[in-house]
Amino acid sequence: MRRFLLSALLVASSFAADAQDRFVPVEQRLNAAQLAEVGLSPAQLQALNRVLREAESAAPAPAAVAAQPAAPVPANVPAPAAMHLGLEEGPVTARVVGDVAGWEPGTVFTLDNGQQWQVMKGQMKLRKTLQAPQIEVIPGIAGRWFLQVDEDLPKARVFRLR
Repeated sequence: MRRFLLSALLVASSFAADAQDRFVPVEQRLNAAQLAEVGLSPAQLQALNRVLREAESAAPAPAAVAAQPAAPVPANVPAPAAMHLGLEEGPVTARVVGDVAGWEPGTVFTLDNGQQWQVMKGQMKLRKTLQAPQIEVIPGIAGRWFLQVDEDLPKARVFRLR
């Protein structure tokens, strides 16, 4: 799977026009679940981004691709949310819409600020259901985020849906 994704990224990168100023890092091309599935370390991601940036800057833009107009985006497709905010971004503090009795991979938390976060790793069954608890979503290293319901409870690893 890792070879397939790397090959697909290399092929896609060879068709980019104006590569140096239009380069998009791998972390922005894949969502959190895809990045976790690939399982590259931060050093490997950095090396892959460097190789892709060099390949794009060396490849001439194909005339046929450059001349084609961009396909219109359907009106009903929402714009993707920023998935990998850096550590310079602070924690997100908000209230959960609804009750929280626990979580497991796949659980989606909808916050009162409109964000939705889905659990990737971690599970917890609470002794008592919490009604609209105040939570904090904390940034970690390498684009990881952790949802904390209470500082005494384990955190769930999450990724942002919207």
